[in-house]
Amino acid sequence: MRGGLRGRLIVVSGPSGAGKSTLIREALHSVPELAYSVSATTRAARPGEVDGEHYVFLSRDEFERWIGEGKFLEWAEYSGNLYGTPEGKVEEMLDAGRSVILEIELQGARQVRQKRPDAAMVFVRAPSLEETRRRLSGRATETAEAMETRLATAVGEVAARDEFDFEVVNGEWDRARQDMIETMENIVAGGKDAE
Repeated sequence: MRGGLRGRLIVVSGPSGAGKSTLIREALHSVPELAYSVSATTRAARPGEVDGEHYVFLSRDEFERWIGEGKFLEWAEYSGNLYGTPEGKVEEMLDAGRSVILEIELQGARQVRQKRPDAAMVFVRAPSLEETRRRLSGRATETAEAMETRLATAVGEVAARDEFDFEVVNGEWDRARQDMIETMENIVAGGKDAE
């Protein structure tokens, strides 16, 4: 344990296409006290995704059984799929003094805020909705209908950014990367007021 201290729980949320995953990866490489929580999902794996590394891929029946057994810190349905954070592994990492990043949707972020008001909340967004649309279009893993659903959801999510302690705007890459790393360093160090 880091000086006998428990790690911080860190929630990173924001619209699809905001670049959350890429920024989190950069922070994990730069801030050694950080750990990443692997979420569970009922969605199909995308090309290159590995079970247990990118997500824990579960059938809907398995996921619902885990809900009934109280295994999730939070869970939500998003774009027709279930997503959740297995609580046991998160608690192990926090007890070991690691600060744990949860990359979750707004609905799940609100559940964590309610259960764990001590969690640091970080909102990541693209500089504009047009940029969000461009990024989702470039993904080539979304149907046009799914992309429009995600875009419509993004509008509501951006409106919720005031619910978060920190905001990182992912427009200019080097700046966004630096902002994310500095935000994580401040959270790990115990600060909640630097942005």
